[in-house]
Amino acid sequence: MAISLSNTALTCTKPHHHGFQPENHSPLSVFSQRLQYRGPERWDQLVIKRYGPARAMSKANDSLSSTVIGVEKEKELKKRKATTEREIGRCWREIHGEDDWAGLIDPMDPLLRNELIRYGEMAQACYDAFDFDPYSKYCGSCRFTRPEFFDRLGMPSIGYDMIRYLYATSNINLPNFFKKSRWPKVWSKNANWIGYIAVSNDEMSKKLGRRDITISWRGTVTRLEWVADMMDFLRPISSDKIPSPDPTVRVESGFLDLYTDKDENCKYCKLSVREQIITTLNKLIEIYPEEELSITITGHSLGGALAILSGYDILETGTNIRNDTRAVPICVFSFGGPRVGNLRFKERLDLLGLKALRVVNIHDIVPKSPGLIFNEKIHPMFLKMAEQLPWSYSHVGVELALDHKNSPFLKHDADLASAHNLEAHLHLLDGYHGRGERFVLANGRDYALVNKDSDFLEDEYEIPPKWRQYRNKGMVRNKEGRLVQEERCLDDCLPSDLHHHSKQLGLSNNNI
Repeated sequence: MAISLSNTALTCTKPHHHGFQPENHSPLSVFSQRLQYRGPERWDQLVIKRYGPARAMSKANDSLSSTVIGVEKEKELKKRKATTEREIGRCWREIHGEDDWAGLIDPMDPLLRNELIRYGEMAQACYDAFDFDPYSKYCGSCRFTRPEFFDRLGMPSIGYDMIRYLYATSNINLPNFFKKSRWPKVWSKNANWIGYIAVSNDEMSKKLGRRDITISWRGTVTRLEWVADMMDFLRPISSDKIPSPDPTVRVESGFLDLYTDKDENCKYCKLSVREQIITTLNKLIEIYPEEELSITITGHSLGGALAILSGYDILETGTNIRNDTRAVPICVFSFGGPRVGNLRFKERLDLLGLKALRVVNIHDIVPKSPGLIFNEKIHPMFLKMAEQLPWSYSHVGVELALDHKNSPFLKHDADLASAHNLEAHLHLLDGYHGRGERFVLANGRDYALVNKDSDFLEDEYEIPPKWRQYRNKGMVRNKEGRLVQEERCLDDCLPSDLHHHSKQLGLSNNNI
């Protein structure tokens, strides 16, 4: 099937709010009054709750306090005005990491914050659309077809057309990453939906200043069990069909398996997820020969690791090079991602010029693994000596460190899974203004989203934990009046032209 954008036009014109309200889900409107950000007054209440009532103040102190508040409000107004005057279309390369985000993180640049949240929401969409219910015969698939994907997730104004769904074979040693149905009759026994490729439409491309190709990776939905399943040893990246001139470049074994394995007997995984990405990108770059293009890769958790790995692959194979030798810039925005490879892998990425910004919560254990002992935090001399060890790792790119204890909305004693939650990361981004700066929600992003799949919000907000539910777990009445699982239209399997294109590129023969 030829890749086409015409059949994915977005038809919904309703305004998009930053809430998750897909079709047939419990609406948030029943407590919407309580969920909205309430401005400086609400902040003052939170400060009193957290630190106790202030001592009696003199009139002079009251006057000084009013002056300070007035100055802070003036600063905030100037920030917002600067954001509106500075357009993403004119400085997208800077936001995309052209200068490694120098001067944009501390203090936090408003445009960068907005873009990080936007791409984070595209990664979150992978969780929201994934069927992980083992009692569903469609477990492991995407709950929506490509044309309706963003509309059904309450994201009609996202400005992207869905191009391709990505599938990986579950026949690898990462059992807690893949989800399978307990029923014998299932949509696929060996495949799992793992993400998608989308392209900005004409209107969004005009706003962004380029046509943006986004690759979004799904992370795990089984809390943190997958960390224990990692083989936790490195092997040469060139041993798994990914070219590398340096045999000492090594990557975590489980990540390589997930990225490169395929199943010839599965119609969804005849090509590895690597081959699906490379062939689709080649096709898209051919479609837009004259336009300014960018490739943005995003993912959370294990999806963040795959974002780094796929970014390396695209650069190493030269997939982003046009026929006229111009390079399409590539950027990775990862959230809560683990380490991927060894020091040589990091050095090779630096040489290739991959721009990667990693958003992490300092209380999250996933970014601290693998490589708990030998990693980038030890002395460079010792790390160099240990680089040939099978468990010596190094993070790549630029880190943006957040702390959930700075947010007055979140529990300080939450469990490890909550600290790893993607919605919590997006909440922290909205309130982050720089190290040592006060936590204030810049965009008023609905904090109720944090509890979508967790119990992370303070009880005073009266937001039910794990409130996201699916109506009747997909049970509907059929024509005979019996309750049965609702039939679902599945996405097409890998189109024949994609398989043909991969053979033309030599991917199937590992010659790329």
